[in-house]
Amino acid sequence: MIFKEIYKKASFYPDKALKKLIDSKNVYIRTIFPYSLFVSMNFLLYSIGISGIILAFLIDILVGIILLKQNYDRNRIIEVIEIIKNDNVKAKVNTSKLHFDNIPLADAVNSIGDGIEKAVDKSMRDEKLKTELITNVSHDLKTPLTSIINYVGLIKRENIDNEKINGYIEVLDNKANKLKHLTEDLVEASKISSGNVSVSLSKINFVEMVNQTIGEFYEKFETSGLIPYFSSEESKMMIMADPGHLWRVIENLFGNICKYALEGTIVYMDMNYVYENSCKKIVYCVNNISKSELTVDEETLSERFIRGDKSRTTEGSGLGLSIAKSLTTLQGGEFKIRTTGNVFKAILSFDAE
Repeated sequence: MIFKEIYKKASFYPDKALKKLIDSKNVYIRTIFPYSLFVSMNFLLYSIGISGIILAFLIDILVGIILLKQNYDRNRIIEVIEIIKNDNVKAKVNTSKLHFDNIPLADAVNSIGDGIEKAVDKSMRDEKLKTELITNVSHDLKTPLTSIINYVGLIKRENIDNEKINGYIEVLDNKANKLKHLTEDLVEASKISSGNVSVSLSKINFVEMVNQTIGEFYEKFETSGLIPYFSSEESKMMIMADPGHLWRVIENLFGNICKYALEGTIVYMDMNYVYENSCKKIVYCVNNISKSELTVDEETLSERFIRGDKSRTTEGSGLGLSIAKSLTTLQGGEFKIRTTGNVFKAILSFDAE
């Protein structure tokens, strides 16, 4: 039926019929019809005799060359697709050297690449605008906020003999300081996302750094009803890291634990050597039991503005773990989160020195 229709149209409109056949998206027409024609032609030439066989042989060689070129062209297109897949969206297929239906295929790949490039550029512009907005708003808040904190400090020095007013002042002081920490987190998060963070690596005793931070946080752990317990394979385990950034990573991790860990539980921490593909690494693990079951998946927990406490009954910006992960990556380390029910586990790993 299909072939009759094509033949009928070809009788009156040979050019249009041929164009429709070539441009058709129907796989059966584009595959079976040429193949049937090729086989029929071979049988016809074979029946002629020696001259027909020789001609059929030459035609077969020509068809083989065409198929070889088609496959070669297809490989070129696949190579460009692989390059685009590996984040080089500017890669293009040179259509001037292609043949037959590989040309529209290459044009389609180039169009996809152009679309991805435009989407990436738009995303980068949006991210830049968002970063600038966060930075500008944070800086605009910083000046009046500093004034509020300073004036609250001056009022506290007056030793006002009124318990009710002192209570108000204490609340104002706490809220102002929390807002200050939030703006600082926003500025830091925007700097990290824009790549505007300098890193100065040096040899650090990871064990000593953790012990120092535990000492600084001991009062907060105590206030939250938590007991920190830390063990290490050795007393001296050296890594290459930025002291300020590493301290901030551990501080954010401990701050997160103090907010969300179940009161009266132990925060277990350990540090060990681990070999990964013949590479010696130092792995620092922090385990704690959360107040409630963690319903957010592990990957999402370390994203910006994400909190494990969806009810928002605790203070927090949702930036702590995101900043910790970004700063760890900037120092050449790896930051992972594992959750099982209400058990939270953070894993930091660095190459051992």
